[in-house]
Amino acid sequence: MSATPGTTPTTPAAPGASAAPGASAASSASGAPSADPRLGAGTWVVLPTYNERENVREIGAAILASLPGATLLVVDDGSPDGTGDLADAMAAADPRVRVRHRTAKQGLGKAYLDGFGVALDGGATCVVQMDADWSHDPVVLPALIAPVVDGTADLVIGSRYVPGGGTVNWGIIRRLISRGGSTFARVVLGLSPHDLTGGFKAWRAETMRTVPFDGVRAGGYVFQIEMTYRASRFGARVTEIPITFADRRLGQSKMSRRIIVEALFVVVGLRIDELRGRGPARPPHTPGSVR
Repeated sequence: MSATPGTTPTTPAAPGASAAPGASAASSASGAPSADPRLGAGTWVVLPTYNERENVREIGAAILASLPGATLLVVDDGSPDGTGDLADAMAAADPRVRVRHRTAKQGLGKAYLDGFGVALDGGATCVVQMDADWSHDPVVLPALIAPVVDGTADLVIGSRYVPGGGTVNWGIIRRLISRGGSTFARVVLGLSPHDLTGGFKAWRAETMRTVPFDGVRAGGYVFQIEMTYRASRFGARVTEIPITFADRRLGQSKMSRRIIVEALFVVVGLRIDELRGRGPARPPHTPGSVR
């Protein structure tokens, strides 16, 4: 397996997943319901990792249990803990798993953009983005992609801030920062979604192709705000479904004060650019190649 940018097949044995809206159920050999093996066909799940060795195998199994027909793309930023090597081993065991190796940690946004290009090049019709730390529950995946598959939405956001959504194991300060950040971005940029800082999303591939990757300034979590802003400005139909966001099970949180400050500056910068007539342009999209 190569350590340079590329993809490799992979997969772990997956436990049964409960069917969510948009999923049809079949019976497993044990009699427990399992997802339709066709569910998620054409969907690529982009999973950025950095030092997620404790999580990547189990979360990968759970993703493929919920969407057995999907392709899982692990985008690893040269994790020193061996996450990339473990992802390669997963890929060697199952052709539904691919691995994109990046040489160094360059920020969540850049990892996602790289993965999006790979997915689009690979013929994805729906592209899902999610965290590898169990904050995003894979059981929700069928419900997340359903509006895209049904043709009723171009971008679906798994939202903590619509009725039925929420967070688990968060302190008051983190709740205020997260909710305040979304509210700030909604007001400054005039956007309608309630959860603009979350990263659990499903995109129609054709919509993603219209969103210019060039010029995306966000290297951290504010990337989520910027991409939704760009999609909205290009007329994407954006909807939200409720999710419960749980704090990561294992490992260290990657949230920092620098990320919060970056978000404030980027949001204000986007609005200033727009007022000056320098809003996002539509350069031709040229996704990267996959090996």
